[in-house]
Amino acid sequence: MSGSKVSGSVNFTEENGETTSLPLVSGSVGPQVIDIRKLYAQTGHFTYDPGFTSTASCDSAITYIDGDEGVLMHRGYKIEELASESDFMDVCYLLLKGELPNAEEKDKFTHDITYHTMVHEQLIQLFRGFRRDAHPMAIMVGVVGALSAFYHDSTDITDAHQRMVASYRLIAKMPTIAAMAYKYSVGQPFIYPKNDLSYAENFLHMTFSVPAENYKMSPTIARAMDRIFILHADHEQNASTSTVRLAGSSGANPFACIAAGIACLWGPAHGGANEAVLAMLEEIGTVDRVQEFIAKAKDKSDPFRLMGFGHRVYKNYDPRAKVMAETCHEVLEELGMKDEPMLKLAMELERIALEDEYFIEKKLFPNVDFYSGIILKALGFPTSMFTVLFAVARTVGWVAQWNEMMEDPGQKIGRPRQLYTGPAERPFVPLNKR
Repeated sequence: MSGSKVSGSVNFTEENGETTSLPLVSGSVGPQVIDIRKLYAQTGHFTYDPGFTSTASCDSAITYIDGDEGVLMHRGYKIEELASESDFMDVCYLLLKGELPNAEEKDKFTHDITYHTMVHEQLIQLFRGFRRDAHPMAIMVGVVGALSAFYHDSTDITDAHQRMVASYRLIAKMPTIAAMAYKYSVGQPFIYPKNDLSYAENFLHMTFSVPAENYKMSPTIARAMDRIFILHADHEQNASTSTVRLAGSSGANPFACIAAGIACLWGPAHGGANEAVLAMLEEIGTVDRVQEFIAKAKDKSDPFRLMGFGHRVYKNYDPRAKVMAETCHEVLEELGMKDEPMLKLAMELERIALEDEYFIEKKLFPNVDFYSGIILKALGFPTSMFTVLFAVARTVGWVAQWNEMMEDPGQKIGRPRQLYTGPAERPFVPLNKR
């Protein structure tokens, strides 16, 4: 395992008295892990870990999370600093190449991404094959998977140059495809990318501009969009990233791997959390009902749950939430929407969660999904586009993880084992005797 070292061993004794010793491995930071790769060969036993929540499926130098302490770092840099001091192109370069770029490197990288933003014109025909009411994520899965049919010169996974070209293409074209999915769903003409705009500006322009008039770009809104992309760029070995790695382990081309990641992200337990926040706000309805639903949330016998509070990984505070909270208030101020009913309701929920002893004791603080849902709603995105935006941001994390796996000499095809609970061997019964 690259970047790791054996720091000891763990011994366990079976019922028959036999003792097995397994290596204890340390990374650069975080808990030690027990290397169980030879467990079956040595003992004849597998481990049982549904969801792989106690199993490291790989070693990685990209992202580190400490959920208990509320820490998220990319290549050693804290997410709060990256979101406040850098832009999305900085973070993309960092995730892909391991270091923050200098001015010359950043200019070249930004240029290379910018000049890959257009998509093949024949893809327009593919969009028109979908029904008008198709979910944008269904379109994203289909179109991104189809990119391998258009860009044959970047599908050879054994060629490092082709892998990087595919990575650049995916990062560059994802906002274009996402904006086209939105435009198709609302019956508006596709808007082509503009090379004089930043990554976030370009996405907003392609999504919300129309040929009939010039789109007025707000620096505050563009910066908010850029931060949303940064805060969702990578999140270690989550479900969609693991899906990308698993697909990639078979040798599938990069476009197919990212399409698999998008399909996984579509699941409401993964990428749909900010949609759930909006659904909850609609259920509560008005500010005067907030206390009623706070009481329901505290009642263990009541099925109602406050969405956007707490996090399955962060047991303390979501480190992305503070930056997103500041951004949320900046956006609402810019748009003059602080008095909009649903947003007033959200702000009241935020106030209570930050002051109420129950929430403080349980560490049920607002997370990044709570604030991003409010921002996207304020910007005019329909809820069906929320997960699409997540996919745009996460693409760089997916391709960084995929590239890391491709360069790992110890990489193997993913093949989890199982605990079989079906019937034992039994005799076949002919049809006339069943």
